[in-house]
Amino acid sequence: MTSVEIGSELAVSLTLNGATTSVRVDPRRSLADVIREDCGLTGTHLGCEHGVCGACTVLVDGAPARSCLMLAVQADGVEIITIEGLAEGDEFSPVQQGMVDAMSFQCAFCAPGFLMSTVALLAENPNPSTEEIRAELSGNLCRCTGYQSIVDGVERAVEIMQRGAQ
Repeated sequence: MTSVEIGSELAVSLTLNGATTSVRVDPRRSLADVIREDCGLTGTHLGCEHGVCGACTVLVDGAPARSCLMLAVQADGVEIITIEGLAEGDEFSPVQQGMVDAMSFQCAFCAPGFLMSTVALLAENPNPSTEEIRAELSGNLCRCTGYQSIVDGVERAVEIMQRGAQ
């Protein structure tokens, strides 16, 4: 184990939304803080900062992760996808479009976490049942909706993806 002096910074190199990024970070800083403050990508939201709400969910090497619980130094050498990395230019991804079509969110503070969790779900299971969607998204909290419109958005995203595959 390498010892680090308090207050010293470490170099972290990662792929962020397809671009190689290098930052110097205090070893105690969270990935969420570095993404937001150092990289300027504010779509990753901080809600509870305890890993409970899911608003800070990003994809780490394709798997959903709570960026408020992950130290930035743990991201050295990995691929991170944030909400900003979903759209292709001005065109929404199928998941984003599905949520828009279903009017899934009211305030949308929780939306980045739900969308990133949905992307991970659909990468593993491109045709999930309603029960599988609910189970996968159960780790994300929303204070505005009754969740049905979010499930509807995921189901709409599945339709869009299936139509695009034909």
